[in-house]
Amino acid sequence: MNFTGWILVAAPVIVAGYAYIVYPLLLWILAQVNKEEVAGQVASLPKVSVVIPAYNEEKQIAGAIDAILAQDYPAERLQILVLSDASTDATDRIVGEYFPRGVELLRMPQRCGKTKAENVACASLRGDIIVNTDASVRLHPGAIKQLVAKMADPAVGVASSRDISLPTLDASANVTEAGYVDYEMRIRDLETKTGGIIGASGSCYAIRADIHKIPIRDDLSRDFSAALTARLHGLRSVSARDAVCFVPRTTSLEREYRRKVRTISRGMDTLSNRRELLDPTRYGLFAWKLFSHKVCRWLLPISAVAGIVGLLLLEPSHLWARVILFAGAALVLVALIGALWPSSRAMPRSVSLVAFGVAANLAVLNALWRVVAGHQDHVWEPTRRSA
Repeated sequence: MNFTGWILVAAPVIVAGYAYIVYPLLLWILAQVNKEEVAGQVASLPKVSVVIPAYNEEKQIAGAIDAILAQDYPAERLQILVLSDASTDATDRIVGEYFPRGVELLRMPQRCGKTKAENVACASLRGDIIVNTDASVRLHPGAIKQLVAKMADPAVGVASSRDISLPTLDASANVTEAGYVDYEMRIRDLETKTGGIIGASGSCYAIRADIHKIPIRDDLSRDFSAALTARLHGLRSVSARDAVCFVPRTTSLEREYRRKVRTISRGMDTLSNRRELLDPTRYGLFAWKLFSHKVCRWLLPISAVAGIVGLLLLEPSHLWARVILFAGAALVLVALIGALWPSSRAMPRSVSLVAFGVAANLAVLNALWRVVAGHQDHVWEPTRRSA
């Protein structure tokens, strides 16, 4: 019985250590050997279509369009298409005010979800490169040119932005989000130096038009699918450090939790749909990265449940197991405090760190349950962010 308990307790330690310490370290070592850089110059600027999906974004859509219009990119080579998923507020009217400046609107007759709407929109896109972004984020004026520069390499099929998490004008509660986003961007930099990333940022990424226009299932994640589809067609996906995208933090842990459940469940469905990419005999380094970056992170909370069982088995004869169980209960209590924290007040960093970590792992278990139970998120509910 004790042997089983020890094995179960060791599982989450091994998984966490590999996913968040060993994997980045191995990437860093490979990056020192590889020293590969992606082309950063373009002889001519291709036609670019910028797609901004929107559902009831009357508070954000004008700012998003203004940021695209302010890009350091020739206006005659830039198509801006707002994709309204049957918005019921003033979103469509506000977009109409930009028609004289060349902005286009494609309105779905009824809500059908982001991915399905993007599939429909493909017929309206005229660019050689498609830039997918979000109504709630803001692009640095040089972002699109930097994304296009990465695509000058014919072996690159997808280029992803470097996201920077910023506080909102109101008191944003989720301060730990910035640290996590920065960590994720560093991992993508290392993956880029060692052959390519395994998933693009949902906030902003560029993709070759012929790859983008391959339809995907309505319940799948297009930003995750982009890198997977590119790899299936022999192309790399990279992170563009100079293509800066400013992302406002979610204003509460509850909103961040719902966003993670939705994102992870769609990610699990997407990977299941492209599970052949996990075969290292066919896809080598990419398969290893996909397993290490995605699957191992999803395995962590599952192994943590096993670890709790192991601690319960060891607790009668080992005081340290009892102490860890009590410490775990205390962390859950702190996470509950974080979940109930008013969004109008800044959360202490210690509370935010614990609450964010617990919520992120519980979101994986929730997402896994949704996938196993057959729940599919066809209808997209955007994450509401403040200015």
